[in-house]
Amino acid sequence: MPLYRDFSDDKATILVWKYDETEDLNADELLEKENAEKVKDYHPKKLLEVLMVRKLLKSLKPDSKILYKEREPFLSPKDAEISITHSFPYAAIAISKNKIGIDIEKFNPKILRVIDKFTYENERDFIPFDNEVTFYTIIWSVKESMYKIHHSKYWSLKKNYEVKPFELKYLFDISCRVHDENISDDFKARVKFFDDYCFTIVEE
Repeated sequence: MPLYRDFSDDKATILVWKYDETEDLNADELLEKENAEKVKDYHPKKLLEVLMVRKLLKSLKPDSKILYKEREPFLSPKDAEISITHSFPYAAIAISKNKIGIDIEKFNPKILRVIDKFTYENERDFIPFDNEVTFYTIIWSVKESMYKIHHSKYWSLKKNYEVKPFELKYLFDISCRVHDENISDDFKARVKFFDDYCFTIVEE
């Protein structure tokens, strides 16, 4: 199976695959029976994304399955942490001893319509007017990656997730945090670009 990118480090295996229509993605072979009902009404492209992730997993841990608890994926047997992401034609998987979150987003000007939903004004002060789409896509993606580490449907990307000011030449070390009235967990995010996409990695 041809990989598109390998962003693995000494703590995690992180692989990205770009869809190739010549690749055999057999749902009967790849999809866990526990997830059959979950995907039965998926759009064909979304189902392909799901199967791509499973094919990546088979290449790394052939005896493992991806199951879900309250929409959060986990490995079975649970001998490692996992994060998955997809945006057709790409799918990615991260497997680590520690909690990890990955996210892939396409750069799209439509993101400017929703910045009030995931940022405060004080998070926008450093963003250059002529490159807003790039910066806001990075912020959104980093927050999505953090969310996958602190998974909770009750937490707001706007209220509970913060991305500190950064420059595009330092995308390997972006400071960010998850917080509420009781906790404040600090992280570092790595950001990669390929084609018209942004790929973010946040590790414990």
